[in-house]
Amino acid sequence: MSRRATPSKAGGGGNQAIPSDVVSSLYSSYRQSTPLRHKIIDAFLVFNMIAGILIFAHGILVTTFPFDSWIASFASTAGQFVLLAALRIQTTQANAADFPKVTQERAFADFLFASVILHFFVLNYLQ
Repeated sequence: MSRRATPSKAGGGGNQAIPSDVVSSLYSSYRQSTPLRHKIIDAFLVFNMIAGILIFAHGILVTTFPFDSWIASFASTAGQFVLLAALRIQTTQANAADFPKVTQERAFADFLFASVILHFFVLNYLQ
């Protein structure tokens, strides 16, 4: 029996890809065409997303006590995620036309400066 899905009558025909084939193709393309610098940023993005989900789930399921610490930790992960996403966007070659005056070094320096400011506010919120 074939693993391919049969064409739907309402869809106008054509072969439909199996989701596992689509994911496999997407992952293969990502591994081959994404620079190492972006893979590192993506790994840090995934880490921040998982940390934020865990912090939020802990606040909902267990407790938010002490609330200041919980809010500061969630704001830190969410803020860092946003800064990383901005860094990823600015350093992607496909977006070079959107940021003509921003070099990769400048984008990274802006990211570092904004991260220091973010964590400065997070630490001040705790006090």
